[in-house]
This record gives sequence, C-alpha cells and structure tokens, in this order.
Amino acid sequence: MEVPEYALELLLAYDGRLHFYASGEYLRFQVKAVQKSRPVPHGIAHSLTLHAPDGRRLLGFDNAHRVPHRGARHVRRKPEADHWHRAPGDKGRPYEFVSVERLLEDFFAEAGRVLAQRGVAFEIVDEKEGRK
Repeated sequence: MEVPEYALELLLAYDGRLHFYASGEYLRFQVKAVQKSRPVPHGIAHSLTLHAPDGRRLLGFDNAHRVPHRGARHVRRKPEADHWHRAPGDKGRPYEFVSVERLLEDFFAEAGRVLAQRGVAFEIVDEKEGRK
C-alpha cells in the first residue's frame, strides 16, 4: 500500500501531541514512519488514543500487535496489525487502513462518540508536545 508523501507528513506532524479537554480527558498521538512489512504494509506505526483524566485508555487505534482471531475456525486471520480498541479492556478488533485521512476521521469520530457518552464537549482547550 502506497501512502502519499503529503499524507505521511500530515500524520507524522501529530507525533508526540497531546490534546486536552476541559474535563481532563486527553488525546495522545504516537506516529513513526517504519519499514513496510506484512503487518504494517503502509509503513506507519501509529497509536491514536483517548484517555480518561486518570490516564486510563478509553479508546485506541493502533497497530502495535495483531488482534486475536474472532470468527470461524477456518477463516484466515489478516496479516495486517491495524486494529482499534472500542472500550477499556477491549483486546482489539481489526481496522481496515484505507488512508491517513480516513484513519484520522474514524479516530476523531469515535473519540467524539466516547466523549459524548461521558458528557464531555468535543472542544480541545489545550495542546502540548508530549513524550514521543
């Protein structure tokens, strides 16, 4: 899979960023360009996460590991490691990486869903460069 240079630069610009909400929840972005492989065919290692004020992960999109196989015994597991964690404790479900723009759209949409469930306005009040 070929990721356009502008899209790669867009996502890499998020690396190390923290976006905070008034209630203390925050988004954390970790992004690195890596060598393309079967688990990471687009060459982007990423972890986009939403955290509670106490640091607990509420939601995450990443490709740090392959997800456990779900479904029929004879269905082959995809080699790609892209997946997302819908809730705390979720071991992950496959995520089909289509593009950088779609990844960001999906992440922000899901973060908005979780924040709305918690009664938090989707309004960032502070941004910082965090640990990379």
